Amino acid sequence: MDEGFETHRQELRRGTVVLACLRLLREPGYGYGLLEDLATRGFDTDANTLYPLLRRLEKQGCLVSEWNTDEARPRKFYRTSETGDRLADILTADWRALAQAIDALDG
Repeated sequence: MDEGFETHRQELRRGTVVLACLRLLREPGYGYGLLEDLATRGFDTDANTLYPLLRRLEKQGCLVSEWNTDEARPRKFYRTSETGDRLADILTADWRALAQAIDALDG
């Protein structure tokens, strides 16, 4: 695929990763596990994108985190906050409305 097309695809998908993270992290998860979960669900992203996104969402109050030190390797677990839940619901409704509007363009 042409490089210009790929740039447009990346722009389109960028916001969907935010929504996917907010929805997936309604169940606590850590970064690497989230990367794998996103990939298996069709949201390919890399660690250099995901980790800054998680930190930004936490700073905005959409995620909360805590360290789990029970295992040999400590992991920071994230989960969606109440604010993040509300945002996920709003973004999901907007996404569905946009998808309907795009579908209507063909009709």
